[in-house]
Amino acid sequence: MWFLGFSTANSRSYWIIGAIILVIILTIILRKLAVYLASQDGKSSDDEDDQCLDIDQTNKNEARNDCMISSCPSSAIRTYALGELKVATNEFRIRIGVGATSYVYLAELGDGKFGAVKRVMEERGGSQKMFLDEVSVLLRIRHPNLVGLMGFCLEKGEQLLLLEYVPNKSLFDRMHTFQGQSSGILSWSNRLSIALDIAYALDYLHSVADPAVIHRDIKSSNILLIDDNHAKLADFGLCKLGNDAQSAHTPTAVKGSLGYVDTIYLNTGIVSPKSDVYSYGVLLLELITGLRSVQGSFTLPEWTEDCRKSDNMEVLAGMLDPKLNGDVNLEQLRVLVDIANLALLANSEARPDMTQIAYRIYSCMEIQPQPELPV
Repeated sequence: MWFLGFSTANSRSYWIIGAIILVIILTIILRKLAVYLASQDGKSSDDEDDQCLDIDQTNKNEARNDCMISSCPSSAIRTYALGELKVATNEFRIRIGVGATSYVYLAELGDGKFGAVKRVMEERGGSQKMFLDEVSVLLRIRHPNLVGLMGFCLEKGEQLLLLEYVPNKSLFDRMHTFQGQSSGILSWSNRLSIALDIAYALDYLHSVADPAVIHRDIKSSNILLIDDNHAKLADFGLCKLGNDAQSAHTPTAVKGSLGYVDTIYLNTGIVSPKSDVYSYGVLLLELITGLRSVQGSFTLPEWTEDCRKSDNMEVLAGMLDPKLNGDVNLEQLRVLVDIANLALLANSEARPDMTQIAYRIYSCMEIQPQPELPV
């Protein structure tokens, strides 16, 4: 017997069918809730879009009450027919991104609004299980520094996610491509602010989301820029739920991107939130140096090891992206290098968690400006 295109003779099909039905039921409930909320108090759609979740983490969150409120996605998540998304993307005409298992296309939603359609491709290794896992995670998380889910489609072999559109491309594009750099160089304060946004995003995934979410693919191309100061973490296609003690000690297939993957995870297959912390340490080095995650046959942590472990401030300053022209705060530089060194420790248990990292970055941003480095 067949149901929803799956043979009921195969026991695994029951799990897939059950997951699909659960996603559909959750979507219907969310849609009804959104309609009910929209009818209350006669609020305008602009007011609804401003209902950001606050970053609910102790003292450190007092810093960012202005957290991109206007950029939060709408709470309405719905299923889409394949035909609707084909029309919105003009038959998948304008490609704006490439993921590990997907392509991303610009979607015009009407009234001057846009979205991004992530088209998961089986030929790129995107299985239906991975798609459903990503949908189930995105349905449960919401944070101003995470790219939000607006809807999805599972029809005629297509696996499509309609995501919030973030207009200014990725941090990788901004830092490492000619077109991105032609828009101007990201300042030191820009880089600090972006680092803090992503720290908040990971803190939410690791400490607030239940169960915790391990992203497994933290890299500059998965960080989308709202503007030069504000960023969102994207692409949950490789994420894993860190929900029990057994999974914390069970090897899994290594996923991630060259140069960013935790060395412990790479060697053992054991993944944990501290694996994301390692990748975040590489990201900090990228922001400090302006270099890509791989330098020839070396990873960026290997390439910078001697300099970043030095106590000499002149040596640390020598790591800086020359495009900054020395326009940095040296005390802030010392803090970021120290965080990166701790995040990259070989002993994963000794690495700080993202709550500690976010608080340290926020605290160092309160340091008063000082004279520039001599050029």
